[in-house]
Amino acid sequence: MILQILGFYKLVFMSELNIQFELVTPERVVLKETVLQVTIPTELGEITVLPNHIPLVAVLKPGVLEVRRADGSQEVVSVSGGFVEVLHGKIVVLADTAERATELDEARIEEARTKAEALKTSASYQEAVDFADISARLEKELARSRAIKKWKRIKNIETIS
Repeated sequence: MILQILGFYKLVFMSELNIQFELVTPERVVLKETVLQVTIPTELGEITVLPNHIPLVAVLKPGVLEVRRADGSQEVVSVSGGFVEVLHGKIVVLADTAERATELDEARIEEARTKAEALKTSASYQEAVDFADISARLEKELARSRAIKKWKRIKNIETIS
């Protein structure tokens, strides 16, 4: 009987210390798991969502999303645009793109970033639409670069730069 009560207590109160998290793009479900906290880049600033956070909806900006699990491990993900919805005990991130740091290729990111910067400096004021697109691409590449650097710092891997 006491073991049943303790099991019920653990089920009810320990579940309050975790959050169901989903990170979804148009192509795939990137992450779907129970986590302790999630740090999310939004248009109004970076927010960290913990259990029992107030409900909210926010616009994502390109940046680094961090997930911390109960076992202490972390996941670092580069996101570019989208929305986040926080409900009681659940976080849903609908991102335009999302890539785990482990999936990123640092050389390709640097090449794409350099190309986007070159296009940005050569764009004229009459090409405002192209300029906005180029700026968005550059922001995405910078977010990817920050994600891989943060992941390497967490994993204690040496970086060049």
